[in-house]
Amino acid sequence: MKKFVQCCLFILLPILSFAQNMNDQDYWKLAEEGGIVWNVKEESRLPHQENIEFSGRKISAIIYYELDEEGRLSIKRDVIFPQLRTFNKSNEPDWKKYRAYFRRTLDDQFTPHIACENKIIVPTKVDAIAINGMLTFHHAPVEGLQISRQLYPSMEDRYMVEEWTIKNVSDKSKSISFANVNVEQEEIGYKGTYKLQVFSEADAEITLAANSSYSFPVYYGASLNGERTYRFKYETAKQERLSFLAEIKDKLQLETPDPLLNQMFYFSKIRAAESIFDSAMGLVHSPGGGNYYVGIWANDQVEYSGPLFPYLGYGKGKTAAYNTYKQFQQNIPEDGSHIPYAFEVDGNFPMTHLDRGDAAMIAYGTAHFLLASGEKALAKELWPLIEWSLAYCHSKRNEAGAIQSQSDEMEGRIETGDANLSTSSLYYGGLKYSVRLAQDLDMPEKAKLYKERLIEMKRVIEDYFGANLEGLDTYKYFEANTKLRHWICLPLTMGITQRKDATLKALFDKLWTENGILVELNEAASDTPVFWDRATLYALRAALKVGAIDVGLSKLSAYTRKRLLGDHVPYAIEAYPENDRKHLSAESALY
Repeated sequence: MKKFVQCCLFILLPILSFAQNMNDQDYWKLAEEGGIVWNVKEESRLPHQENIEFSGRKISAIIYYELDEEGRLSIKRDVIFPQLRTFNKSNEPDWKKYRAYFRRTLDDQFTPHIACENKIIVPTKVDAIAINGMLTFHHAPVEGLQISRQLYPSMEDRYMVEEWTIKNVSDKSKSISFANVNVEQEEIGYKGTYKLQVFSEADAEITLAANSSYSFPVYYGASLNGERTYRFKYETAKQERLSFLAEIKDKLQLETPDPLLNQMFYFSKIRAAESIFDSAMGLVHSPGGGNYYVGIWANDQVEYSGPLFPYLGYGKGKTAAYNTYKQFQQNIPEDGSHIPYAFEVDGNFPMTHLDRGDAAMIAYGTAHFLLASGEKALAKELWPLIEWSLAYCHSKRNEAGAIQSQSDEMEGRIETGDANLSTSSLYYGGLKYSVRLAQDLDMPEKAKLYKERLIEMKRVIEDYFGANLEGLDTYKYFEANTKLRHWICLPLTMGITQRKDATLKALFDKLWTENGILVELNEAASDTPVFWDRATLYALRAALKVGAIDVGLSKLSAYTRKRLLGDHVPYAIEAYPENDRKHLSAESALY
């Protein structure tokens, strides 16, 4: 069913109008045919490096591309086969088992040779690059031949395609010959014999008339235990990708006066919905980013992406979310200990060494998913997970009533004390949603109990975390905290407004940068600002939630422009400087 989210109030036009014009920081612009395009031929800010990730059920690829001062292109393809778990190497640390995916980085040595009129045609200089669910490089003509390369994943099988199209832009026929690439490498892993396969399928010789074109595929794939490569069909893979893009575009459309918001919303749907993988747990959504596949996390999947899919109406996404909640429910500890925060590598590794406040994440995310789904039978099935999570949080209260946890979703990267604002706020949100669920499930006593605890938790958040920092009556993140933190947005996100004005000033005046919200206002670290997009996206939600439409939309528009048209596009990212601003998929779900 097609759904529309419409925002056409004329009062918003002055706020949004600046997004229509080119900005000095823009590299890209909206393309007339859809998506975005970068006119490299007229670019003065070279050299430049970029990367983008795309995924299918059995593959993910991070494409690193670099342009030198003259606009000459080089590509490295980090091709990852998530289900093919490898053995650890003898010289690797043990933790590598959590990232043991069969993968290869393949540069332009692994491409075919093209000969025309006694010359090897080398497509290097680029005129333009386009992104619209696929990545396309348009090369400058060489010897009367213009080459384009379009990259996309198979949505169902273990390969990606680089489709080459050669157009004769001269006024005479051209005789062209090809030497196909054909590379195989084998490796033994947990599931048997893995074979990397890189090969192209161009005809040996063709005659290309003036103004005509010829296309052929280069495959970057893998097989398991002798699987046949006859299933590598670029026409099939392209149609699968186009069908997926059309389906995602049609669902849950955003229509505003700002075309950048509309485009970023569509791109975010793509990245959130494509990162779904076959696993031993069934279909699961995973973050990606070169590190996180065929696994699930209490923050990324339970809290961030799971609640999106009922709104999106994407069947595979909803199945993946359900499989996540069931996996956590099946692993509720019976001894009163904390629940695993993740199940990595096909669920083979429950991560139990740290309590990040995951029960609060689970209560909040699962209840949100169920309310969005609107299915009573499903709610009854998953209710035990919510009930356990809320009871666990209640049992972890300190003397002041704040919920204790060893860390938060940043896993010790920055100090959190014994009880942090994130865990208590998410518990509050879980109670709030669970009151509604309990009422819908005809459990009035549970609804009454959770409502009483909700009221008490609101008082705790005010009394225990309320503080004056930087001259603003906002929140401290933990008892001894003295610096403004990104997650002070969470009470606003949950609808707590006592400290609304000062918290908005802290977020959007003190902590705001061109890349969104800083993790911490720390002058000593100002040379290397640390930001995680998940907090920026929660902060933007908070502003809109509490009615701060002017600041919320202006900051949302600025952030959108940076991520969609700036120096690293076209999705929300995980973090900086950590992990080189990878396009983790759950951040797109938050967008």
